[in-house]
Amino acid sequence: QVQLLESGGGSVQTGDSLRLSCAADPYIYSKNCVGWFREAPGKELEGLAAVYTSDGSTYYADSVKGRFTISQDNAKNTVYLQMNRLKPEDTAMYYCAVDLGRCKATWARSKHYNYWGQGTQVTVSS
Repeated sequence: QVQLLESGGGSVQTGDSLRLSCAADPYIYSKNCVGWFREAPGKELEGLAAVYTSDGSTYYADSVKGRFTISQDNAKNTVYLQMNRLKPEDTAMYYCAVDLGRCKATWARSKHYNYWGQGTQVTVSS
């Protein structure tokens, strides 16, 4: 069974940082696009960042550019999302997902992604 496992969520205060981890089965990690998404109550699923694990190319949504950083550790088949200067509006369930192959120009569209994790909750209080 294909697995993506997110971790690192929690409850923090405004301005704090969190690092989310996405551990992937090796055969879906390699040479594929790994993206981070979030879904806040009453809002649509939002693509935040993505990385093509083969060459490390990264992609960001304007809404998080400069605050969030996506990175990878190929030895651990893990993709991270470093989130800084968190705000209450960052409160959401965060998911990682895999799109087979290179990240597309429309990487932020969830329909491209074949595999999804169960999510990790991030709550930011003021």
